[in-house]
Amino acid sequence: MLWVDGVEVASLEVADTYRRRLRGLLGRDGIDGAILFRPGNSVHTLGMRFPIDVAHCDADLRVLRTITMVPHRLGRAVRGTKVVIEAEAGQFERWQLSAGSQLRVTDR
Repeated sequence: MLWVDGVEVASLEVADTYRRRLRGLLGRDGIDGAILFRPGNSVHTLGMRFPIDVAHCDADLRVLRTITMVPHRLGRAVRGTKVVIEAEAGQFERWQLSAGSQLRVTDR
């Protein structure tokens, strides 16, 4: 589960192996919840079918920067990023996730 500033907001997939990070959201038509890439510092939307919200987080899961990316783009690395969270575009606004938010990940 993904928590934003103490509020449970979504189910969460974890991509913490090379194979899972490589696959990511490619080939999907959407995602229910979010996906966490660890380690990760930048993303791309090459070959993606839908726009995504991206959160660059530090090692403590504090959000450093958010951006919405449309398909077929290269994202830039953000200094200090250790973890990246991706969700369908518009989700971060619904979850009130923005730069400075404190995230937490739990099993469930």
